[in-house]
Amino acid sequence: MASLHELIPVVNKLQDIVTNTSLTDLDLPLLTVIGSQSAGKSSVLENIVGKDFLPRGTGIVTRRPLVLQLIHITGDDPLLSRTDYVSDETNDPNEMTLEQHLKNQTSSSSQLENTSTSAPIAEWGEFLHIPGKRFYNFDNIRKEIENETSRIAGKNKGVSRIPINLKIYSPNVLNLTLVDLPGLTKIPIADQPVDIERQIKNLLLEYISKPNSIILAVTPANQDLVNSEALKLARQVDPQGKRTIGILSKLDLMDHGTNALDILTGKVYPLKLGFIGVVNRSQQDIMTRKSLEESLAAEMEFFNSHPAYRSVASRCGTEYLAKTLNKTLMNHIRERLPDIKAKLNTLMGQTEQELASYGNLNVVSKENRGGLILQLMNKFANNFINSIEGNSSEISTKELCGGARIYYIYNEVLGNSMNSINPLHNLTVTDIRTAIRNSTGPRASLFVPELAFDLLVKPQIQLLEGPSHRCVELVYEELMKICHNCGNQELSRYPKLHAKLIEVVSELLRERLGPTTKYVESLIEINRAYINTNHPNFVGAAQAMAMVAEERQKQKEQEKHVKREESTRPAHHEDGSKIAKAAASAAVAHQPNGNVLLEKEPKEKHHHRSESTILSELKDTENATPAPTDSKPEKENFLNYFFGKKEEAPHKETSMTPFSYPTETESSELQFHVEPQVSLQTQIEQFHLNEEQLSEREQLECELIRRLIASYFSIVRETIRDQVPKAIMCLLVNFTKDTVQNQLVQKLYKESLFDDLLYEDETLIQEREKCEKLLESYKEAAKVISEVM
Repeated sequence: MASLHELIPVVNKLQDIVTNTSLTDLDLPLLTVIGSQSAGKSSVLENIVGKDFLPRGTGIVTRRPLVLQLIHITGDDPLLSRTDYVSDETNDPNEMTLEQHLKNQTSSSSQLENTSTSAPIAEWGEFLHIPGKRFYNFDNIRKEIENETSRIAGKNKGVSRIPINLKIYSPNVLNLTLVDLPGLTKIPIADQPVDIERQIKNLLLEYISKPNSIILAVTPANQDLVNSEALKLARQVDPQGKRTIGILSKLDLMDHGTNALDILTGKVYPLKLGFIGVVNRSQQDIMTRKSLEESLAAEMEFFNSHPAYRSVASRCGTEYLAKTLNKTLMNHIRERLPDIKAKLNTLMGQTEQELASYGNLNVVSKENRGGLILQLMNKFANNFINSIEGNSSEISTKELCGGARIYYIYNEVLGNSMNSINPLHNLTVTDIRTAIRNSTGPRASLFVPELAFDLLVKPQIQLLEGPSHRCVELVYEELMKICHNCGNQELSRYPKLHAKLIEVVSELLRERLGPTTKYVESLIEINRAYINTNHPNFVGAAQAMAMVAEERQKQKEQEKHVKREESTRPAHHEDGSKIAKAAASAAVAHQPNGNVLLEKEPKEKHHHRSESTILSELKDTENATPAPTDSKPEKENFLNYFFGKKEEAPHKETSMTPFSYPTETESSELQFHVEPQVSLQTQIEQFHLNEEQLSEREQLECELIRRLIASYFSIVRETIRDQVPKAIMCLLVNFTKDTVQNQLVQKLYKESLFDDLLYEDETLIQEREKCEKLLESYKEAAKVISEVM
């Protein structure tokens, strides 16, 4: 480790590197000065430097951070003899110019060791934003600070976080690096922004919150310490006071009879680095241009002669403050330098890795262009295939993607869509009865016509085409998404090549979308083309009729039970009848297989049938067909009914049939009694009104057809659900995986396209150059640190 006196210049060099290259990740040890407006911050800094160089005035004067580097020089410093600097134009006849300085240095080079006869060593300042120029006139330094502040922060009293870097070379300063920050304010005045307090507070926190920052909290002694905004802000980021130095200014302006001895000795507000008292020049001293040498002498006289501060005079004053800051900063640098070096090595490794991702800067030669394009094509195709198969190295943990999402589409999206389809969607009882009637032609049917079942089930099968189409589209969209996400950092160097790769794969997917969709449509057509009633899972007519018969038997038993309950409650016959009917309706509505019997449709569908009529019909049915002891005779009775055997009371069916063709005599009578006022529309409405009334046979036929349609639709649905994913995998997914690489080579591996495909992105070139400069800066900073460690 180098000596302590060499550490601050090292940090100054690092600070220059950080400022020139914007290395915001490198946190360097600094002394940050904070305080309220008019707390004496500028006066403290000028006393440390020994020169008037900071802007003064009302309101916010310091509107940009001023990084002030104080560099101690001696008479034999090589900087004194350099001639590659331009001097500022000075109007002060007493101010030494560069030419005079060099002349004096040359004429007195033989007398450097004799300070009584040698020329005084010059003092000057240099701005980092004006390289190669020295300011020997400190009034010009003040003007340049004001101009540079207005250039960046504007003239409306706004603040900016961009710092001004100023170096001051002098034999009268100790090596220090300080940051003068804007003063804390409460109320905006004049042209100040309304949120000026928030802007300044955020700016100060940006500097003092860094662990390597030492906070100089300037507080005027003529104000109560509990109202100190500087100490309050410092406590937010340094609650234990380990890196805060309290500076009490304006001790000479306290009320007579009061003093700040308890504060200076740490009895009121303890800080690990303590409090230091200073006495600055008054405004009257500044106006009368009282020299800083006289001001520093008056300061020491004040502490030595004051009865309260006499005991602590050796630990007060600007000279003691400068020495303390120098020592504190050097110790802080020594403690933090190993961490800074480790941080720098980490940043260098990250930057080298980022630079490697941008690729080599060397231009690709004509000999290896084809090999590079083939290599990039192969990586792109492999990424596409691996994403589908789930072998990609960049698998997301936040959402389903690639092959997993395709699987989800097959099993969840397609499955749920098909399961949600009602087999009897848009198929009313009227539609079923109409199809049955139309299938019988001009004669009455002995059996339930099979043609009606075929006519009704085919449109229902067509309902499966929509979800199947949507499944193909979703898989296609997912493959397109995979295609667009197959790029990598190396491929991003060549945006035109990347775009062409995506274009070729997208075109291949579009070409396969048509055949896949057509084949899925053909699956629906195949199942509609032939209705296989011999399928082993098909319920069949006989089983369906047996199920209907069993449910009707349960219904009749329920109705008999309701009738017996009505007879046992004569006093409450009307209310009990209504309750029993409601219970019977609920029992019938919830059958074990989920089907609702048609004869228990809402009452409003039986337009002209009163309650007594319904009970009478039920009673007649019971008298005509005695209740069997088991279900088998009942099932046989229904089978005989559907297969055309003569019923015991055929006249009852005729009486219950709502529509029948009239005889010749009836027709003549009907024609005779028709009134001419009845319109055609009225006749149609009356016909539809009659259609709402179904006979017992029609109810049974409709229920049978409904069960057969539901059974066969379930079989086709399971078949389509199984076949559609297989078709998509074969015709779209697997075909694309197998042919993508050949398709890329066939479309893009052409020598005439090489130059255009390997065109690099301008933005990426700029990012690579920026990364290279950043890496060079890190290496330079590491070299500076290695010189002292």
